[in-house]
Amino acid sequence: MTALSVVIPVYKAENCLEELFERLSVNLQLVTQDYEIVLVEDCGGDNSWPMIMSLHRRDSRVKGIQFSRNFGQHYGITAGLDHCDGDWVVVMDCDLQDRPEEIPHLYAKAQEGYDVVLAKRGKRSDPLLKRVLSWFFYRLFSYLADTEFDGDAGNYRIISRKVVICCRQMREQLRFFGGLVNWMGFPTASINVTHDARSAGESTYTLSKLWKLASDTIIAHSDKPLRLAVRFGFVMSSLSFLYGVYILSHSWFYGSPVQGWSSLIVSMYFIGGIIISMLGIIGIYLGKTFDETKKRPLYIVAKSTYLS
Repeated sequence: MTALSVVIPVYKAENCLEELFERLSVNLQLVTQDYEIVLVEDCGGDNSWPMIMSLHRRDSRVKGIQFSRNFGQHYGITAGLDHCDGDWVVVMDCDLQDRPEEIPHLYAKAQEGYDVVLAKRGKRSDPLLKRVLSWFFYRLFSYLADTEFDGDAGNYRIISRKVVICCRQMREQLRFFGGLVNWMGFPTASINVTHDARSAGESTYTLSKLWKLASDTIIAHSDKPLRLAVRFGFVMSSLSFLYGVYILSHSWFYGSPVQGWSSLIVSMYFIGGIIISMLGIIGIYLGKTFDETKKRPLYIVAKSTYLS
C-alpha cells in the first residue's frame, strides 16, 4: 500500500511530461516520500509512451499504462484508479493547467476529515467559448440529474481509498468521473486554486467531442429527458384538445365553416417532428442500454509497467 497516488490520463503530452514529472516530484515530497505517479497513455500518436517508459526507468515510482487504442479521458482515469495503490489518490490532467503545487494543499484539507477535496478553479485560463459551453453544460446537467454539481471544479481533486473502491465497483460504459464521485455523497470540501494556461499545444476537445461527452453524460446520469418528453406530450395533447373544442364550439354557435388547411398541414408536420424527436430520445436510451448489456471491458491495456 502506498501513502499517495497521482492518477493522470495522458494524451498528446510529449511537450509537458518532463516538466510535469519534475514539478510533481518536488511537491509530492512535501507530503510524503511514499508516493506513485500513474500515467495512463491514451494512444495520442506522439512520443508520450516512450517518455513515460523513460521516466519509469529513472524513477520506479512512475507507473505507466498504455491503452490498445484511444478510449477517452474518463476511461484513462478509470484505469488509473483500477491500478493505483494509494491511501489517498490525486486525479489531475496532464497539461499543467492543474498545478502540481496545489497537491499539498489538497492533502492538508483532506486530513480535516473529508473523503473528497475538489480543486475549485477561480479564473479559468480557457477560451471564452469553452467557458460558456462548460457553464451551460453544468447548469443543464445539474437540472437534469437533480443534483448540485460545481462546474468550477474539474477532474482535479484528491479522494480517499473508500472513494476509489466505490469507483472500481461502478462499471457502467458511460464514464463521467466527476458525476460518479458526486453521486456517492461522501463528505466533500473544496479549496480555491489557480488555473494555469496550457503549457503547450491546444485542447483536443473539439465542439463535436464536447457535445458527445455532454449528451452521453446526461443520458448516463438521468432519465429526466424521457420524463420531460412525456410531460411535453401531455401538454401538446391537452392544447390540441382544447383547440379542437374551440373550433367545434365556434362552428356550432356561429355557423362558421372549418377552415385553415395550411395551418392543419403545418400542425401535422410539427406534431410529427415532435413524435420523431421523442422516439429518437427513447432510441438513444435503448441503444445505451444495449451497450451496457454487452458487458465489454471499459478499456484494454496494451502495455504496462505493471507487467514488466
